[in-house]
Amino acid sequence: MLAAVLIESGGKGERCGMGIGAGRQRVINGEGGMDVRPIYEPVTRIDLQQKTAGEAKYEADVPREGVLHAVLVRAQKANAALCGVEYPPLPDGYFAADARDMPVNRVHITDDTMPAFAQERVYYVGEPVAIIAGPDAAVAAELARRTAVRYGDERPAVTDARATQEFFHDFHIGKGDPDAAFAAADFVMEEEFATGLQEQMYLEPQVMTAWVEDGVLCAAGSLQCPYYVHEALRKAFALDGAHVRVCQTMTGGAFGGKEDFPSILACQAAALARKCHKPVRLAFERGEDIRFTTKRHPSYIRLRSAVKAGRVTALEADIILDAGAYTSLSMVVLQRSMFCCTGVYNIENLRCRGRTARTNTPPNGAFRGFGGPQSFYAIESHMSHLAKRLGVEEAAFKRAHFARRGDGTATGGEYFEPPPCEAMLARALEISGYAQKRKAFSGQTGRMRRGIGFSVFFHGCGFTGNGERDFIKSVVRLEKDEEDRVHVRTANTEMGQGVLTAFCKIAASALEIPLEQVDYELPDTALCPNSGPTVASRSVLIPGQLVARAARRLKENWQSGVYQLVEEHYQDPPHRKPFSDDFVGDAYIAYSWGVNVVEVEVDTLTMQARPVAAWGVFDCGTPIDRTILRGQAEGGMLQAIAQALCEVMDVDAQGCVRQQAMSDYMIPTSADAPQMQVEFYEDPYYDGPFGARGAGELMTVGGAPAAALAVENALGIAVHQIPASPEQLLAEVKRHGNAL
Repeated sequence: MLAAVLIESGGKGERCGMGIGAGRQRVINGEGGMDVRPIYEPVTRIDLQQKTAGEAKYEADVPREGVLHAVLVRAQKANAALCGVEYPPLPDGYFAADARDMPVNRVHITDDTMPAFAQERVYYVGEPVAIIAGPDAAVAAELARRTAVRYGDERPAVTDARATQEFFHDFHIGKGDPDAAFAAADFVMEEEFATGLQEQMYLEPQVMTAWVEDGVLCAAGSLQCPYYVHEALRKAFALDGAHVRVCQTMTGGAFGGKEDFPSILACQAAALARKCHKPVRLAFERGEDIRFTTKRHPSYIRLRSAVKAGRVTALEADIILDAGAYTSLSMVVLQRSMFCCTGVYNIENLRCRGRTARTNTPPNGAFRGFGGPQSFYAIESHMSHLAKRLGVEEAAFKRAHFARRGDGTATGGEYFEPPPCEAMLARALEISGYAQKRKAFSGQTGRMRRGIGFSVFFHGCGFTGNGERDFIKSVVRLEKDEEDRVHVRTANTEMGQGVLTAFCKIAASALEIPLEQVDYELPDTALCPNSGPTVASRSVLIPGQLVARAARRLKENWQSGVYQLVEEHYQDPPHRKPFSDDFVGDAYIAYSWGVNVVEVEVDTLTMQARPVAAWGVFDCGTPIDRTILRGQAEGGMLQAIAQALCEVMDVDAQGCVRQQAMSDYMIPTSADAPQMQVEFYEDPYYDGPFGARGAGELMTVGGAPAAALAVENALGIAVHQIPASPEQLLAEVKRHGNAL
């Protein structure tokens, strides 16, 4: 373990007086010698022993005295009036609650439109109507099954977002003069792209427990955003903040799926806990979790480009996201999807319309990438197809359009730092042998065909627009106790991605103390300030930077044996252009960049596409820990490749998910994973801790377009819909009239 750390200055950090550059550390080793190590050198994850030894306690494992086990009564109609609920006789110790037990029957997420329990109408099969709990979960489930729900005014279910007449949001962004560019074009090309549902498939299903203790409404469970749950409970039960407490327990994965949904479960469990004066635990079984929790939004994206003298001079984009029955996080997912519509390219004239469609299906929400993967699949495919139509080499065509420093973003902001796309693409093509393989794969015959494709992409780090400055307003505290142990107090959650280790590492490095002298407990709103949610690739970039600043202040004022507290508040970087209500300005604080190359093999008899190898080059600034970041990269790439090739999920005529178990929703196993090579292009960000930017979501943005383009290369067809299942590919081949 570290005995002491001395930070050398240098690099971009000095522009803000950070004096830490890329985080070179001088470490005294156990033998009294001196090693020189960068900040990114791996350490043993702080939660490793607990998890690998099976000692970690997840919420379903936590003993809570007198806890009742809850089951939801769910609607059996997709679109009907709710006329009444009739409960069977409830045995002693069993209780029920519904909309009548909610002071305010709304769950605050981005707005207040989602009810905790259906009240006047039900809008999808499975919508919660009531909750029943008691000492025996099986008895509660039987009581829920016997509960009679009466319906009226049943209407046809709408399950296709393109067929709906109801949209939650309708946004527009644009710049330049697209009409003039289209009028002057040599030619115009238009395409439509579609992406499907994708399930997060975290290992631990959703679980929340609620109870009342000393007049305080408490909730604990598997979650990403303690203060989201806190705010939802406060509003739903008309309480002040001091009478609500939310604790994160060990969380077994999330990928965005535990950003919004725990707020819903907490409100439902709390309604009954307040009524029966006992702790109520609502824990989903796997099938229930798959059927009714939020997914990645299906998308339908139309792109229309004007080309003049071999260059894209204008882009028109129309984006429809399937929100499901309620809005959840759809508004901000749509905004990010729109802001990514031009990809990494400098297209000076733009018109983009985005809508979220209401359908009679379970609401969709956050999934790693948060709207970016849908748009990058479309724009990367479209740019490749334009190159093919022009008869020019794909990489050269894309390079010619790369945005440079000072160029405008889709929202009229500015790329403040130089995008490193050109250098990163060159490296990715080199290590993958792209040019040689592209040549070797041309003119293939026979049953098995190889293909290779690449994508270039970014992820805007932090909340969209002015969200960090005006909405989140992050606060971080460091507390040093009388024994000189330092406690990191933030609301950011460990869910497998490594933030617990990263924050301790940042604090220890800035303080120049051993890592084992720093503690980071799971967030508890009674103890930690609101540093914002664990979403949007913001944890290291924003609260992580506040941890670094607080640590430097504590170091300057260190008093051994004395309790000390240091607090830091978020401030916008000075370079940002203000972001207006009509989506003009800098949408993001910083950008992380990536290039993926994917090689596939397609069996032309079965039309099954199998990933063979994948390469990733990523710029996340300075990695806080290379091993953790490499795990993020490999896992994210595999999730994205699976989105393109195998993770098929659809709904029936009533909007019910057809794939309801791990046995029929095909996520890749270790046996399905391709060989992977990951490299980091380390360009330290001047306003990040030790030069770090956000990383987690970036890794899931580029794999799908790269894999889809690899399939195109193998088969000689265009892929306009993913997942590229065997059925989908066979239909595409027939449509193209190809004889394989």
